[in-house]
Amino acid sequence: MTELNLDGYTPLPAGKIAAVVTYLEMATRPAEAIAEPLPLRPVARPDLAWYRAFYAAIGLDWLWTSRLLMDDAALGAILHHPDNALFVADGTAGETGIVEIDRRDPADVEIAFFGLKPGATGQGLGLRMMAAALAEAWRPEARRVWLHTCTLDHPAALSFYRRCGFAPFRQAIEVLDDPRVTGRIPREAAPRTPIIG
Repeated sequence: MTELNLDGYTPLPAGKIAAVVTYLEMATRPAEAIAEPLPLRPVARPDLAWYRAFYAAIGLDWLWTSRLLMDDAALGAILHHPDNALFVADGTAGETGIVEIDRRDPADVEIAFFGLKPGATGQGLGLRMMAAALAEAWRPEARRVWLHTCTLDHPAALSFYRRCGFAPFRQAIEVLDDPRVTGRIPREAAPRTPIIG
């Protein structure tokens, strides 16, 4: 096992990928909406196959794979938990975006997933969807709303979250098996990220 070098480069074994994860938080409720909220449709007890397909359509090119690699029991335990809320944004082309809000700690609310299908980006929908997500997340008992992004995500994600009012508070390095190498997702996914191995 290679030891992490905190003052330089750490080589990764073939078949591994790494990302720098940035955690962001909003410690006070916004005084006003950041945009006209886009209506969000709640999805109670989502069908797991539908969810995986939607999740993949939004995030597979950014190597969103955590939920794709879970078995049905683990995924259902999260998505069907009464304090986990799933919302869909609908557009002219149908279902365009997803917001998942984890309220298992009602004071410390996580926007666990937030994303738009590729054809829906660049139209101002993200800001409107975030306005609606924040309205859902900031219930009276909430003291903080937080989320995370990483260097494998859309290049505009970090600046978008900061523009929405989130402030970075921590970073981490995530190293994991490249799911394209293990055969868990198609090899052609996320062509911007090279496959080593």
